[in-house]
Amino acid sequence: MTSSSSAGRTALDNVRVFDGRSLTEPTTVVIDGDRIGSDDTGAERLDAGGAILLPGFIDAHVHIHDAQTPGLLAAHGVTTGLDMASPAEVVAELRNAVGTSDIRSAGMAIVGPEGMHGKFLGEPAIIRSADQAESAVSQRRSTGSDYIKLVLEAPGDGGPDAATAKAVVAEAHARDLLVVAHATNPAAYIMALDAGVDIITHVPVVSALPQAVIARLAAEGKVVVPTLTMMEGMSAAHGIPEAFADALANVGALRAAGVPILAGTDANSSPGVPVNPAFGASLHHELELLVRAGLSPAEALDAATALPAKHFGLTDRGAIAPGLRADLVLLDADPLADITATTRIRGVWSAGIPVPR
Repeated sequence: MTSSSSAGRTALDNVRVFDGRSLTEPTTVVIDGDRIGSDDTGAERLDAGGAILLPGFIDAHVHIHDAQTPGLLAAHGVTTGLDMASPAEVVAELRNAVGTSDIRSAGMAIVGPEGMHGKFLGEPAIIRSADQAESAVSQRRSTGSDYIKLVLEAPGDGGPDAATAKAVVAEAHARDLLVVAHATNPAAYIMALDAGVDIITHVPVVSALPQAVIARLAAEGKVVVPTLTMMEGMSAAHGIPEAFADALANVGALRAAGVPILAGTDANSSPGVPVNPAFGASLHHELELLVRAGLSPAEALDAATALPAKHFGLTDRGAIAPGLRADLVLLDADPLADITATTRIRGVWSAGIPVPR
């Protein structure tokens, strides 16, 4: 399905809209330029025949590879990609692109000197002590970082120490920047909580998150991006596929405690990384895994739309309402009945522009 009009206004008639909980009765949604409008005067009309209309998906954990990445995301309905560590020069050329996935980025991650990520990313990413926190955060802010990515390891594994982690968070918050912490084990989760980060990405496998940690996450208003697609792949890559059950159980426990869960895939094309989830396509698998972990289909859809918009401060998207960005995905089947229906895409609009598929 394609749409355009000389006035830049299109009316999608007979669509059932996902409102965050359920589907509305058939209605009309107006695309007016790059926004969702309320006036269909003079619009080109398209009869969707009762198809399902969702907000554009947000993948809350990707690693941008090149100029083709946003197009790959958008073709699968991912109209916003939240990049969690890519060179600033790669991200800079992709900002403000139209008709494709809108990219926000942490720029270069902040890592310790001896951990795996320090060896992989090299000197520009490394922080060695708390007194380097101001310069590290300022450098990333100056190159356009939308938030800070801090890689935490278990104590003794070569990541930033507790004092350094706290200093990074303090400097970021002083500049009104969110801090997203990489943490893959309970000890790193505790360090992230003690440092005061805002969002934690990844969820442990092999071990269960202690109930006390989950209780702190809930009480302190923290948010988790489990990246189940990556954790499933890493479990298989390390020859312990059965350990992925721990990741699913941890997400179920987080959900039961009321911790907000966001959909993120860790999609990447990085050489040397044992798992490379596909850009765009992996978001649909992530939704399936979230449902397997205990989220309802509606909760999984919220995890890829309204919730990442809310927790990353993207106030212009994540829902279908007049005035918001016209980021839309039209489906041929009902994802509330079967979450795999998110793959049955009939059309995608990014800021009102139809995305080639």
